[in-house]
Parts: sequence; structure tokens; C-alpha cells
Amino acid sequence: MSSVAAGAVDRQAFAELSSFRMELYAAMPRRADALFELTDAVLCAGGPVVSLPELSLETVHRRGHGAMYDALARGRVDVARLRLMLAGLTLPRGTDGQISIALDVTPWPRPDAECSPERLHCYRPCRCDGMRQTVPGWPYQVAAALGGGRTSWTGPLDVVRLGPDDDLTEVTAAQIRDLVARLREAGQWREDDPDVLFVLDSGYDIVRLTWLLRDEPVRLLGRIRADRVMHHPPGRRKGPTKGRQPRHGEPFRLADPATHPQPVQESATRHDRYGAVTARCWGRLHPKLERRQGGWADHPGDLPNVEGTLVHLAVEHLPGNRDPKPLWLWHSVPDATAHDVDRLWRIFLRRFDIEHTFRFFKQVLGMTRPHLRHPAQADRWVWLILAAYTQLRLARPLTDDLRRPWEKPLAPDQLTPGRVRRGYPRIRKILDTPTKPPKATRPGPGRPPGRTTSPAPRHPVGKHRHKKDTLRP
Repeated sequence: MSSVAAGAVDRQAFAELSSFRMELYAAMPRRADALFELTDAVLCAGGPVVSLPELSLETVHRRGHGAMYDALARGRVDVARLRLMLAGLTLPRGTDGQISIALDVTPWPRPDAECSPERLHCYRPCRCDGMRQTVPGWPYQVAAALGGGRTSWTGPLDVVRLGPDDDLTEVTAAQIRDLVARLREAGQWREDDPDVLFVLDSGYDIVRLTWLLRDEPVRLLGRIRADRVMHHPPGRRKGPTKGRQPRHGEPFRLADPATHPQPVQESATRHDRYGAVTARCWGRLHPKLERRQGGWADHPGDLPNVEGTLVHLAVEHLPGNRDPKPLWLWHSVPDATAHDVDRLWRIFLRRFDIEHTFRFFKQVLGMTRPHLRHPAQADRWVWLILAAYTQLRLARPLTDDLRRPWEKPLAPDQLTPGRVRRGYPRIRKILDTPTKPPKATRPGPGRPPGRTTSPAPRHPVGKHRHKKDTLRP
């Protein structure tokens, strides 16, 4: 393969990929051979993954489909070690070198799996009339590093499955703290580096997250509803009047332009897809919190004033000739002059790269294809999908563009995950395979006659989130 031995950069990428595969095998202390070959079968399949039994027919999978199901049921993946491995790899970064990480939840629909525990009502868009609907399933929250340039590649760093009794905001805050600690341990972030930026879509209580992560070296950027009301910093009473000083200043109604003062920053530019784009920002704004709102019921003392920066984005048009709607962003840094407003909304647009990653996970790698009963089996399968995607990302500098006759040629730095997966079998032939060949065994006696098991228990669908976690996006 010519591109593998092209130069020093390719040799470095080959060494990183080979080292990751060896570390991945070591992170599987139980049923390692079957789990590792299952990951290779996902990468070397000739088309999209549609079922687990078909993966057992791949050449790289030298074991039967029984060993595959046994590995998912009884195998083990050292998740802590794998998370540290992902944090130590070369991460995609922006043009300025800052680490930007997107957080979002993707569901694994399991509407008919009544025997599967810990299912929740997961949101998914309805294709019929555009209304949102729910479906029972397992929600997974994925954290992925965002890059720059004309590519949608991301660097998955962590995944957490949400349970019926989990507080989404608290789970997200804990996931961010652990991720920042691993980045610091892996040398990806140092004390003199800029804060790690986490980009979130609507659905997260970003104000409460700002308060929970106030002592961490992170910044938050997320979308909020266009009908919310913020307040300016409180002033002091004039004159000798007695009484308590006000806690909130003048209201800032997002839907009422009459309450908007002169912006601190304003940027006007032109975008290829959105036409004329105007961005404005105001600093030192905070919402009026209430104890019956979100997770503030157990907060000791008076509720805080969590200040941040509001960014309003107005575009000329949307793709598909759709009417643009108001877009408001919340930035956890209250000083509006500390960062470029034009750069903030461009980073938020990069968040949609994780949507392409989810689509590739599900439609090509088959993340939601297996019909597994227990959530522990699903967790192992999801981590194998993340490991497979990471190998594709590391193999991108080594892959030739094996395009179809009707496809346009792409530059080596613009290869899509699908094209890299198409050429991955060539790379695997020259990679070391740590797995051992299966031992020859005699066929078993088969299934004994009669019924040997009792009916599996039925589990109700849990709540979408904890009672006190009523989010206001």
C-alpha cells in the first residue's frame, strides 16, 4: 500500500493506530479475542452493519455467532482505561488550537423490548408532521472533540448511558469534570492553556451547568429558548429609602427588541449557506431563578445570580429556502468583550458535526442494530462502536481514496468516514492482530428437549428524567 509508507507523517499515524489496537486489546480483560474480532468485523464489512449474525460471516471474524453473543453477554471492557486512551490520542482542534467538545444525547430505540430494563422515553423527531414524539429506548450522551476546516470528523472521548433516576444536569456536570481531569492527565490541557469549550444544543439547563462548573477550567456555549427573560445586574436604591436592595435589574426580554440596549459587540459577515449574518452580544445578564425550577429546590441559602453573555444571531436565509427563526446563545463568560462574537457562533455551527457522527454510528456501523436485552450488553457494543470509529479516524492519513465511478475525488484531508472504512481492510492486512485463532472444538449436544427457562420478566418504561430535573432549554 503506497500511502502507508509515503512519509514520516504516515509512519507516525501507522504507529499510533497500531498502538491503539494493542491498547484496545489489553483493555478487554475478558473475552478479548471475540470482542476484538467483532470490532474488526464492523470495520471490514462490505456494507452497512445490519445484524450481528452477518458480522460472524466476515473473514476477520474467525469465531461463530455463538461466541459473538457470549462475548457481548459475558465479556468485559475496561471503560476507565479506554477513556484515558481516547483522551491521550491526537484530538481534532480548531484553527486556534483550542479544544472544543460537543455534548449531545442520541437514543437507541427499543420500543418493543419489554424484557429490557432501564428504558426511558427518549425524544426523536417525527417525520410525518414535524412534531416531536418519544420512543422507549436507551439514551446515550456522547462527548466528542470538534475540529475545523471542511470536514465533519469528530473525536469521540466519552459516552454515558442515562438511567431512569439520573438527573441529566448533574450527570452532565460529572461527565465534564471527569473528562477535563483526563485531558489534564493525558497532557492535552495545561494550566496556561485556554479553557476547554463545551458546546451544547437546546435541552440542557446551561445556566445550572454554569453554576455547577464554576470552579472548573471550562466554558459553556449553548442554545436557549427565544422567549426567555434575562435581567441586568441590580442597581442600588436611590436616596435614603430603607429596605432590601434589589437582586435583579431591568428585564431583558429576548422576544421584545424594545428591551434590548445597545449591544457590546456587533459583527456582520457573509456566509456561503446563510447569506448575510449579523451577530450581537450583551454581557452581564442573568435569569431570575426559582426553587421550583430545575434542581434549585435543595440549594442552601439565597439563589445565586448566574451571569453570562447573550449572543443573538440573525441570518438572511436557511438552506432549503426555509424562514430563519431567532437564535439565541448563552455563553458562560459574563464579560462580553473577552471573546470574539463572530467566532462564538461559528463554533456553535461546528456542533452539528456530532450529528453526522451519530448518523454514521447508526446507519453504517450499526450502533442501534443489535437486539440486545440487557443494557450492560448495549454498553459494551456502544464502546466497541466508539473504538471502531476511532480506528477509522487514525487510519485516515493512511487510506487511499477508493471512490465509486460516480463519486467526486477528494483530497486526503477531506476523506469521509465512509471512504476510509472502504479502504480499511487493506490497512488491516499489514497491522498486527493480537487475537489468537480459535481452538477446534466438537459440536455441542444441541438444545435439550422441553422448556428449560422461565419467561423473562417485563420491565416498565422509566421516566425521561428525574423529577427535579425539569429543564428549560
